[in-house]
Parts: sequence; C-alpha cells; structure tokens
Amino acid sequence: MNSEEIIKDEKNYFINTFLRQPIVLDHGKGLKVVDIEGNEYLDFFSGIAVNVLGHCYPKLVESIKKQAEKLIHISNIYYNVPAVEFAKKLINLTSFDKIFYSNSGAESNEGAIKLAIKYTGKSEIISTTNSFHGRTLLTLAATGQDKYKEPYIKNLPQGFKEVPYNDIEALKEAITDQTAAIIVEPIQGEGGVNVPDPDYLPQIEKICKENGIIFIIDEVQTGFGRCGKLFAHEIFGVKPDIMTVAKGIGGGVPMGAFLTTNEVAEGFNPGDHGTTFGGSPLVCAAANATLEALIHDDLISNCVNMGKYIKEKLEHIKENHNDIIKDIRGYGLLIGIELTKDGDEYVDKMRKKGFLVNCTAHNVLRLAPPLIVNKNEIDQLIDTLDKIL
Repeated sequence: MNSEEIIKDEKNYFINTFLRQPIVLDHGKGLKVVDIEGNEYLDFFSGIAVNVLGHCYPKLVESIKKQAEKLIHISNIYYNVPAVEFAKKLINLTSFDKIFYSNSGAESNEGAIKLAIKYTGKSEIISTTNSFHGRTLLTLAATGQDKYKEPYIKNLPQGFKEVPYNDIEALKEAITDQTAAIIVEPIQGEGGVNVPDPDYLPQIEKICKENGIIFIIDEVQTGFGRCGKLFAHEIFGVKPDIMTVAKGIGGGVPMGAFLTTNEVAEGFNPGDHGTTFGGSPLVCAAANATLEALIHDDLISNCVNMGKYIKEKLEHIKENHNDIIKDIRGYGLLIGIELTKDGDEYVDKMRKKGFLVNCTAHNVLRLAPPLIVNKNEIDQLIDTLDKIL
C-alpha cells in the first residue's frame, strides 16, 4: 500500500480526533525516520517529547526483546521484578519515597489529584492558565486551555480553580481552607514552552508548606532529561510532594507514574486507586533500559550542551529574521520559537524539506529532539529553518 491508500483507509475507519501530518512513517534509527515511500526526515519532535533515546536505541530494543520473550503482562495482582527494579532506581535518584505506575500522563495526573484530595480531605485544586494536564474529564478540569474544555464544560468535575501562570499573587488570592493541592508544570510545553521566573516554583513550595497544601509538579513533558536535569523542577531547587511523569519514561513504550513521599502515600489504602496495565514487566523493562541509558550514556549532559548550541544558533537567525521570530525560550532540548505569525505553514515547509517539528499555541514552533541529537543534525535544521524564514 502507498501513503495515499493508508491515509484514505484511516479516514474511513478511525474516529476523527487527530490532525496528522500527511506522511506514513515506517522505520527509523537515531534521529532519522523513513516513510513508506522511502523519504527521510530528521525527527526534532520525538513523538511529542517521548523518544528521549531516539528511534531504535540498541539497549532499549534489546531490553524489550528479552522481556517480551519472558513475560509481557501479569496485572497488579502479582509482583514482577522489572517494576521493583525500576522503582528502586528512580526513587534513589529523587527526593520521593513511593511510586504508582500508570499508562499515560493524564492517568498520572488524575491519580495524583485523587491522592491529594484523599490525603488532605479537602476539595479544591488550583491550576494555571495555558497549562495542559490531560484529556480525561478530571484532568481537563485542571487544564488551563478553554479550547480543550469547552465541549465538556457542563460535565467537568467541580472544585477546580485557574490562576495565571507565573503570577504568585493571583495564586495566593485563590487559596482557601479547602485547597487540597496546587498543580503546575515547571515549564509549560503544550501552552507554548513558557518558562517561569526563577522564584515562582520556590514560592509555590513555601506557600504549600505554610498552608498544608499538596504541591504537585507535572513533569509529564519536562521529565527524564528533557530540560537538562533528570527532572525540570531540579532547575528551580524545589521538592514537591507529588511528581507526575510519562512520555520519556519508557523511551517510547506507553507508560506513566506518579511519585510521592511516605507521608502523602498514606492517603491511599488498598482499593482507593488501581490500574490493570500499569507497571507491567514489559514497560518496566523498557523504563529500566531508558533510565540506564540516560544516566550512564551521558545523554543528559549531551542535552545540556546541545540545548545551549541550538539556542545560540537560533539567536543568530533571530537577528536575521526579527520580523518573524519574537522570542526563543526553554531549557535543555525543550525549546519554543515564538513567531509573529501562525506557525503551521512553517511546520509544513520544514516537513517538505525533511524535518519534523511542531507548532503549539498557534505561533510557537516547539523543538523537542531526542537527547542523542548532535551538532551536525542541529546545523542541518538551523540552515533549513533560516532559508525557509
């Protein structure tokens, strides 16, 4: 089958919820992906910041193969070795004590919110404008973008408040004696790669401690090396009560989790929350391999170095195109290029030249390449973007 036939068949059989790029990808290696017609692309979006190791990273592929030959799924009724191994490794690298495995970022955030409500016995959750926490009804209620919430506005759970991102005074005013938790992204990805002031997250942490509020940090997009630290909240020197993760955790295998302290974990009793697929042997084997690569293959250092390199290159072309490029922001390899016009046409033009990038918030080109990206690949991207602009 050719791409036209596959795209036609999808339209016939799939529920229409996605605006896809008109290519059918077949295989990949590193940053390179190839469609079924043989056209090659450099992937600077990583499946929405998921493929932190790129495509078909040997250690990850081997780990998945070995585990698939042993045991794929057993449910949460039984123990399994890869799940315990990963929990020990990850917790030893963080300030948390306990983990719960899920399957996605939305499920991680939903579980974290449920835990905060159960632990505190309170009913209100505060989130921020332009945030994105998921597409379940509960996480939509916490998401600060009306375009996602509007069709379901009458069905969303109550008890959610929204305040401007990076506005500490507005946050203080929203707190009541029923505030259970504040949920915030350390850097907003879907909202436009928005970076807060350096003291914003530390002030939230202080407010939460003073008022007995659970501080939830949403690291679904920013975690696992994406921003130059294992987790982006480390950049700001804070210790949240709960952290939610997904995307990069399994290097491309669908997986999520939330982590918390021993004290807050006591909020849940057996039966208060659950999952069928979360923490299966297969996905945890993938997560073990991904974490091992991030730590021991020096990929987080590469993220820092390549992040600085790409931002320097972008600042240079900004000087040549300051009528189009308004701002360049982000940490590590989560970078937003804010334009003065709609960004979709530039996504299309870059794809036709062999580069996969994304537009979010209408006018922000979002770059989130695998953490294995090198200078040569970045130079190719920059040269092409400069010519297109």
